[in-house]
Amino acid sequence: MLVIRLAKILMVAALAAFAFLVAYDNVVDYGANYEFVRHVLSMDTIFPYDALKDRAITDPRLWRAAYAVIIAAEALTALLLTIGAVALLRRLGATADAFNRAKAWAVAGLTVGFGVWFFGFLVVAGEYLAMWQSRAWNGQEAAFRFTMVILGVLIFLVLPDRDK
Repeated sequence: MLVIRLAKILMVAALAAFAFLVAYDNVVDYGANYEFVRHVLSMDTIFPYDALKDRAITDPRLWRAAYAVIIAAEALTALLLTIGAVALLRRLGATADAFNRAKAWAVAGLTVGFGVWFFGFLVVAGEYLAMWQSRAWNGQEAAFRFTMVILGVLIFLVLPDRDK
């Protein structure tokens, strides 16, 4: 059905816009989220006597490198999702096989986005660096929301489209 294909395209495009804005904002307002990265990596706001503090990363060069990787991954997510939305739009009226094959770029973008917000923010920052302990610098709730939206769109997108 055409409306289902349009819904898939719209959702992929909306996530592309979201990832673009996140990456763009991190470049334009570099300092705001750099502070977040710095505090999470240095583990300076977790419980004072936590046994995990030996994992802290206190080198500013590594803070900047980590932040650059995050921004690059967010930008890559946006790029892949944009290519994916365009590829799907170009095959809007094509056969189901052609439309299904066009999903690859969007799936790649959703997978990178999942890597950023689930692996990067929930696994590495949240658990390995104990971000969950910080009252001021805990991004787990937002990362979880982003991850769930990405997973929801991914599941909907990969449902096979059929010819009438």
